[in-house]
Amino acid sequence: MAKLYLVPTPIGNLEDITFRAVRILKEADLILAEDTRNSGKLLKHFEINTPMQSHHMHNEHKTVENVVRQIQNGKTIALISDAGTPAISDPGFLLTRACVEAGLEVDCLPGATAFVPALVNSGLPNDKFVFEGFLPVKKGRQTRLEILAQETRTIILYESPHKLLKTLGQIKEYFGEDRQVSVSREISKLHEETVRGTAVEVLEYYEKKPPKGEIVLVIAGKK
Repeated sequence: MAKLYLVPTPIGNLEDITFRAVRILKEADLILAEDTRNSGKLLKHFEINTPMQSHHMHNEHKTVENVVRQIQNGKTIALISDAGTPAISDPGFLLTRACVEAGLEVDCLPGATAFVPALVNSGLPNDKFVFEGFLPVKKGRQTRLEILAQETRTIILYESPHKLLKTLGQIKEYFGEDRQVSVSREISKLHEETVRGTAVEVLEYYEKKPPKGEIVLVIAGKK
């Protein structure tokens, strides 16, 4: 039966892909990729010859209708992002919603997602947590920080390396200097690192050692 598959891809180590993910990518009629050049390397490594088509945040509004039509006409389509699970701070939500509204079957495979290992590895409570993705860059950022400062659950953020110092400084300001944080960087890659401590301690660490790579920031909830 034709359907949409959401297929997680490795966030670093290629061994993190599942056997099922490789099989689905080989069996699909078409793979939608966030960056076909980047995904091409992954497909080549696993000898996957399925045709690819670009599907990213800048064109997904235009491509969704056509993809839905292809599935309705009997095609099985797999969606992948550059790394991790589609629709988690990556393209995927719009297409998933459109397929659900059209009565089409959607199947999301379990697999790599950066925030789960960062949360578990943080040493902070993980029985209840809130995933915020990326904070607003400008408009609404201060308001969001003020709201999150009162959150009692563990908070998870994605952040870019060139904005980490700013964000840690704002956590110190809005959450308090003693708020516990954990920064996981380059998860499952060669230079993987997790730094834990108070907002001040972690900020001082990265002031001396500028961060690089993909970053997940985990913040203790308010006590």
